[in-house]
Amino acid sequence: MPELPELDPIIHGKLRLALLSLLSSVNEAEFSWLRQKTGSTDGNLGAHLLKLEEAGYVAVKKRFIARKPVTHYRMTERGRTALVGYVQALRQLLGDALES
Repeated sequence: MPELPELDPIIHGKLRLALLSLLSSVNEAEFSWLRQKTGSTDGNLGAHLLKLEEAGYVAVKKRFIARKPVTHYRMTERGRTALVGYVQALRQLLGDALES
């Protein structure tokens, strides 16, 4: 039996995979946009974004606009590389099942 590829446990979570997928298609995204796109709660979204930030997969920029805090996230090169690797490992794992 061939050796199975290892899936990155940081990305493997459903919400974290969704966040990286969303961030891969934009330069940066505001927290509220990510919340709306994922349907997540503030707390859950914040916890998962923190995990991605700690892994170096996303970068965070916080600022104030009209005295209101606004947080933007962007995918880092490390995050992009990790996501590409994750997708490749998933394709390898699924193999011929993707061809059907």
